[in-house]
Amino acid sequence: MPKPTVKTEPYRESLLESLKNSDEAAHYLNACLADEDEHVFLLALRDVAEANGGIRALSRNAQLNRESLYRMLSKSGNPSLESLGAVLKACGLRLAVQSTQPKRKKRRVG
Repeated sequence: MPKPTVKTEPYRESLLESLKNSDEAAHYLNACLADEDEHVFLLALRDVAEANGGIRALSRNAQLNRESLYRMLSKSGNPSLESLGAVLKACGLRLAVQSTQPKRKKRRVG
C-alpha cells in the first residue's frame, strides 16, 4: 500500500515571517546563542536580517559595508562588538548579558 503524502509548507518562509516580529527574533537569537557552535548565532542573525529587508537594507540601516556584512554574518564570520551592536540595533534588537547563576528565592519576613 502506498504511503500517504503529506503536503508541507517550506519552513523557511514561515521562519522569516515570524522573525519580522522583534520578540520572536530575540527568542530565536537567544536560542541560537545556547548552541555550542558560536557560528550558529551569526547564521541566525543573517536570517533575522533577511526577514527585515535583506542584507542590502541592513547594511544601509547599520551603516556598514554590504560585503563586510556578508562576511560578518557567514559561518566563518568574526564581527567586532561595535558591528554586532550596529546590526542588532538596525534589526530593532540589543545585546544583553545575563547571569548563569540561578536566582535565589527571597525569604519572606513575617
